[in-house]
Amino acid sequence: MYEPIRSKSVHSTMAGTASDFPHRSREEELDIQLAGHLAALLAITDELRTLAPAADLDTAADRLAEQVARLRGGRAPVRTSVAAVTELPVLHRRAHALAGRALVVAASRADTAAAILAAERMDAHAAAQGDPQELSGAAQ
Repeated sequence: MYEPIRSKSVHSTMAGTASDFPHRSREEELDIQLAGHLAALLAITDELRTLAPAADLDTAADRLAEQVARLRGGRAPVRTSVAAVTELPVLHRRAHALAGRALVVAASRADTAAAILAAERMDAHAAAQGDPQELSGAAQ
């Protein structure tokens, strides 16, 4: 009535095979996430540099690239000089949001250097947008 299974089941359990796939620690996951946010912020900073060159953007881009390389074990981030969006306010809003995300992750992993850099970029992009709420919050 019952025929035994003659081949190995494709629906195997994970019991006893914990090393079948690599596991990352929470810190490694946060490093990856923070590097991603900072790399995205770097890309927008590079776009802003293309549209409106400024010394502070050059400095910010260099600092962001250093942090991304540090978080990625020394691998330099890919850089771009092509601006996809030509509206500066849109780029500043995106950069402000990305810097905020990076700040949250940096604070979560207690990365002071990245947190300070992200906070500085948030302030700079808020000022560039002329956002009175952000500026008044920074002055308090």
